[in-house]
This record gives sequence, structure tokens and C-alpha cells, in this order.
Amino acid sequence: MALSRLRNPVISRGVSIARARFLSSTAPSRFLSRSSNGRASPTVDRKVSRSSSFPISTGACDNLLKHKLQIGVRFFSAGDVPHTVLGMPALSPTMNQGNIAKWRKKEGDKIEVGDVLCEIETDKATLEFESLEEGYLAKILVPEGSKDVPVGQPIAITVEEAEYIQKVPASVTGGSDAKAEKVSDQNIKSNDKVHETSSSKINTSELPPHVIVDMPALSPTMNQGNIAKWRKKEGEKIEVGDVICEIETDKATLEFESLEEGHLAKILAPEGSKDVSVGQPIAITVEDPNDIEAVKTSVGSSPIQEEKPVHQEAKTEIAPGKSSIQRISPAAKILITEHGLDISALKASGAHGTLLKGDVLAAIRSGKASPRPSSSKETPSHEVSQKPATKVPESRAAAQQPDSFEDLPNSQIRKVIAKRLLESKQNTPHLYLSTDVTLDPLLSFRKELKEQHDVKVSVNDIVIKAVAVALRNVPEANAFWDAEKGEVIRCDSIDISVAVATEKGLMTPIIRNADQKTISSISMEVKELAEKARAGKLKPDEFQGGTFSISNLGMFPVDHFCAIINPPQAGILAVGRGNKVVEPVTGADGVEQPAVVNKMRLTLSADHRVFDGKVGGAFLSALRLNFSDMRRLML
Repeated sequence: MALSRLRNPVISRGVSIARARFLSSTAPSRFLSRSSNGRASPTVDRKVSRSSSFPISTGACDNLLKHKLQIGVRFFSAGDVPHTVLGMPALSPTMNQGNIAKWRKKEGDKIEVGDVLCEIETDKATLEFESLEEGYLAKILVPEGSKDVPVGQPIAITVEEAEYIQKVPASVTGGSDAKAEKVSDQNIKSNDKVHETSSSKINTSELPPHVIVDMPALSPTMNQGNIAKWRKKEGEKIEVGDVICEIETDKATLEFESLEEGHLAKILAPEGSKDVSVGQPIAITVEDPNDIEAVKTSVGSSPIQEEKPVHQEAKTEIAPGKSSIQRISPAAKILITEHGLDISALKASGAHGTLLKGDVLAAIRSGKASPRPSSSKETPSHEVSQKPATKVPESRAAAQQPDSFEDLPNSQIRKVIAKRLLESKQNTPHLYLSTDVTLDPLLSFRKELKEQHDVKVSVNDIVIKAVAVALRNVPEANAFWDAEKGEVIRCDSIDISVAVATEKGLMTPIIRNADQKTISSISMEVKELAEKARAGKLKPDEFQGGTFSISNLGMFPVDHFCAIINPPQAGILAVGRGNKVVEPVTGADGVEQPAVVNKMRLTLSADHRVFDGKVGGAFLSALRLNFSDMRRLML
């Protein structure tokens, strides 16, 4: 199951043992195409005339070729039966490792041409790995749920005849010399991370035929998400295209659609679950409704409760004990330690048995929290100085005043904003340039549009158009820095990101090709995108990308400010409010006289690797001309 319904083949059907079909992705499909660039071994079968993205080698092969290029290696030694070792394929240009999301075939199953062997989660998408040859799946070398399997590492062994399955030597566990290198380390890492991705916590031998639904990666930057709402309940029928649940990502709240029919047997991540890692199981589906009760009985409680968070590695003196508490938040640990509370007397209200700070504070206020029994090591200290020991908790409690503040949970969007802004200030050399523009021509133009043409536009709509035209006139400013190449890349289109404040955080919907649109069309598009952003209904292509940003605080008493660049963009314009000032104005007779004019401060924050003083000055000069003569926006 996946959000996207695309199933575009991304690998040419050639000599390779298998091919891949596109399951789900947040990246454009063009990044998944792969040209034939692998070098074939001298022993490659030349009888197949179709091109191959991944060669198959017969006989003895070079170790490097096994690791980097091959999918299948056939062995015909005298002691072993003929068999083919399948390696982890490179299914995208940037892929160097992948995850085995699910094995569609079991050991001993018959394989026909076109059968899906397994589902592989790459750095771009989840792909179906299809067979191009007939045979039998003799041995699975990398179990379902394995993480970070390097490209080229053997994942399975196939044979041509069923009678060869039992004859596959037990020594073939890694398929090649790959196991002598980093395979063992990878397997250890995979075993340590199994709880994040697969059904290893569930005894699959006790379950009927089922499908485990994992938390999908619904945006390129998503590594965890929140279950905002389950649209389907346990036991309900699922049709193709039905929305199973709503997932809050680092960008927006998206609907998770089903690509297959079935029944929702068990919800593993309940509604409201926070920070569920990508690849972690969230539900189980079955095809036969009669299997629903069997799944519920076998699974029992949610396996996510057994997840081992990273913070538990740092051992503390607080242990869950025999209570229903599975995890303790850091803030709750501090309160328990300071007040010396007995954790067995506390009740957890958080998801998956998590003891929250509010639970501890509620217990303290109600008086139900009992002191923790002192250990034998603590007894001597209390006997020596009993009075100070009794006064310390009281003084701490008075100084702490836990009722004077409240912890507010952060949304995924705000977490990502905080991370990105910090990275931007740390890694991007900011250059700040400011200028004042006369606002009167813009206000007169806006009034004229309303009175003569009944077209209502905002000041920000005109600012967007003015910035877009200035970027067209100074194309050096419409660029970004490519860190990998170490060079400036100019953008072909002018796409303006407009900052919109929402309850969950700041969103930046994009006006595509803003220089080619009229001010009225820009105005309508801004209103539509702003409503979607506030409702959390923006599509990925409506907020991902952009070549330049605008942040306008003119509706507040803010004269000027410096905005932080939104990577990978190289510039953002901060727009302050308009102010009336007195300055000399040259009249028609050529004489300067004092006059009241409206001024607005514009501050450019630019990436100094892209903008130098000359480019920044040229951009602001072009922008000032646009504000002084509105007719330039019509050209």
C-alpha cells in the first residue's frame, strides 16, 4: 500500500534477473530512470539482444563486479548444484543501499516471468522487484525488514529445478565474497533495527496470509510522522483508492491511500501516535475477513510498544518496574528524580504507555504520588543529616513551581523548520542588503485597478510580480548553490515561494512562473494556496521547490527585519510596513520642496556564494525601478 498510485517501470527489461516497478515516491519519476552504463563481464551471456541496466555474469566473477554491478551470479561448480545468487540492485542513480520491505515469494515457491520477488525501499521510492526468468526461490539470504543492505550484497538464491532446492549447499549464506567484507556488519545492524521496519516482533508463523503496512515516506525529507486520524477502523473493508489514515509529515497532513483490496485487521499505531519512524509497522491487513480475529488474537497488543527508543540507551536510575509504564519522557524523569517519587504509583496517559510530565504533575497535585523507598546506600546519609535532607525537596519544589509553566508539543512542521533554519544560519553565508522604495506609485496603481477595472489585489501580490520581473532582468539572482559540484546553478523558471503563517508553522507555497502571470492571476493563486496551507491540504508539488522567497510582515508594526534563507534557495526578500516620511521632492518646475511620501524598507538576505555585492545591488536596483514605474510590470 502506498500513497501514490504510479506503477511506471523504471528499469529496462534486459539480461538482469529482475526488474522493478514504481510503488510509491515523493520524488519525480525522472530521477528513477537508469541508463545502461555497467560494464559486462567477458563471460556475460551474449545471446540476449536487449539492453541491460545490470549485467548478469556466468562463472567466476571479479569481486568488485559482484559488489557494484550484478544482480544475479550463476555458479556451475562441480560440487554445487547450478544456482543463481541475486544481489541487491541499484534501482536509482543515487541508491547505494536499500531496505527489504517485504518478500512476496517464500522459500520453495515457483517463480514465473513477471512475478514479484520482493519489495525494495530505495532512497527515492518503494519498488517491486520482478523476475525475468523462471525458476524456484531456494534460499532467502536477507530477511524481510532488513535495513541498509548495500547494493550488490546477495539477497537470495534461485535454482531452475525444484529438485535442486534441497541440494543448495548450506555454506552458501552470503553468495559470494561479499560476506567477507561488510555483510556481517550490515546483518548485525539490520538485526538491531528490525523493530523499526518489519514484523519481526510478530510471530508470522502464527498469522494467516497478511500484509504489514509500514509508515511511508511521504516527502523527501520525512523520517518520521504522526498518525493524525484513522479513516478506517479494525475489521472494515478496504477498496483500492480508499484513504486508510491521515499522516502528519514534516510538510503537511497527507492522506494515505490503499492500492490493494483487503480488510484492516489490526491497527498497530493508534490515532495520535507521535514520531513514528518511516518503515515502522502501523497496521496489518488481510484478504479474507475470516482471518481478522486470528490476527487480533496472535498479535495481541501493539508491537510498537516494544520499540526501543534511542534515549533508553542512556541508563537511568528510574525503571518502569511492574507498572503499565513502558516509556518515560525526559521531563517526567527529572520530576520523579527531584521529588523522589515511586514510579509504581504513577499512571501513564501517553501513547504506547508513555509516562508524560503532565502525569507526574497531576499525581503531585492530587497527593497520590508516594515517595520512592530509599536504598541501603542512601540510609547512612539520611541518618547523619536528617534535617537538611527533609528541607531540600521542599525548597526545590518551591523554587521549581511546576504549575507556573506548560510544555507545548511541537508539530512535525515546526520541528523541521527549527532544524532547517539552524542549518541555514550555520552553513549558508548570509549577505544582507537593504533599500527603501517609494510606495505611492504602487498604492495609486492598486487603487486604479480597483476603481476602473474592479480588480482587487493586495500589496503583496504586486510585490510578488515586481520581484519576479526583477529576477527576470537579473538572472544571476535566480540561482542556487550546488554543494556537490561547488558551483552556481541558474534556474530556468522563476518560482516565488510566499511565506504563509499557519497554526502548525510557517509554510511556503509556490507561485510557478510568476514573471509570466498577471497580477490578478497571482492574487487568485496566492489566496487559493494560502487557504490550502492553513488547512494542511497542500500537495507536495505546491510547496516543494521554488527559486526565491518573500516574507512580508507589512501587516504588523515591523519597519524592517532580516529573514533567514530557505535552502537550497539563495535569496529571500523581507518586506516591512509602509511609513509616511517627509523628504525633498523635485516638482515640475525643477524646484525641490518638502513632501510626505510613503516609504517601505526591503531587506535582501542572499547566499554570498551566489550573490556578491554587484549581483545583489543590481537586483535591488531593478526592484526599485519596478516600484517607481508600475508600467514595467506589464512588459
